[in-house]
Amino acid sequence: MKTAQAPVGGQAIVEGVMFQNATHAVSAIRRNDDTIETFEQKKPIRPRIAVGKKIPLIRGLFALVESSANGASHMNFASDRYGVNPGEEEPEEASQGQLTKWLGVAVLGVLSFFFGKLMFTLLPAFLASLFSYFPALSGHVIQNVLEAVIKLTLLFSYLYLISLTPLVKRLFQYHGAEHKVINCVESGRPLTVENVRTSSRLHYRCGSSFLIFTVIVGFFVYLIVPTDPLWLRLVCRIALLPVVIGLSFEVLQLTNKAQNIKGLRVIALPGLWLQYLTTKEPDDSQIEVAIYAFEALEKQEHNLHENALG
Repeated sequence: MKTAQAPVGGQAIVEGVMFQNATHAVSAIRRNDDTIETFEQKKPIRPRIAVGKKIPLIRGLFALVESSANGASHMNFASDRYGVNPGEEEPEEASQGQLTKWLGVAVLGVLSFFFGKLMFTLLPAFLASLFSYFPALSGHVIQNVLEAVIKLTLLFSYLYLISLTPLVKRLFQYHGAEHKVINCVESGRPLTVENVRTSSRLHYRCGSSFLIFTVIVGFFVYLIVPTDPLWLRLVCRIALLPVVIGLSFEVLQLTNKAQNIKGLRVIALPGLWLQYLTTKEPDDSQIEVAIYAFEALEKQEHNLHENALG
């Protein structure tokens, strides 16, 4: 089997996987009667976002908006269809209702990310400031170190605790299946359950690596602004949040380019380590769903080429 001509991205959804390329996105889920159902969608053309994604430093923000918008309808599909018994589906909503729902979830996804990032930024800054009463821990650099350590502790603890819940554990298993399929395809091996099973569940392009890069990049960015008084520290953290997100996206892009360069692969290690928490080993039935989704995406791409050729 050939490797994909262009990079393929994906994400885990409720009881399934979504894969996307430049033109299409396809989801596959395992329904409660054990059948596999797909949802296929042509990605809309958004000229402004396409232009924004070409501008360094701010393209990460545009990529975040696009990712949330593209994933909204697929997340809805998975959550709406999985728990419904076949034959009991409700009639589809009117197109205007679907559009409103799609936009609502997209906006909610972006706002949820920024709110979560804001909380994981301000809370560690506040907690670190409590240690400033000790002279040995009151210096500018040591305060930034403490803040970064607290962020990492909160991030890893949060991911570990939620991974213990059955729903999130299965979501992380599908996340692992998504990575395994992409790694299998990119290695040029036939896309079979056996080959996918032996592929790595870690991947350089994983968006979850972005989370840890925001902590590392934030540490260096925040060194240029004061840590005292506390109110100024918090204001600076809020003001520089878009800068941290933009730079972290550039680092994520760099890790993908450097994965085959000895000496530079080390910059990707923190993101790969985090994936040991955000991915779990999938079972064969989950791998089958991921393969089904990827092959459905390939079929869409093949049909697109056939139509282009007339």
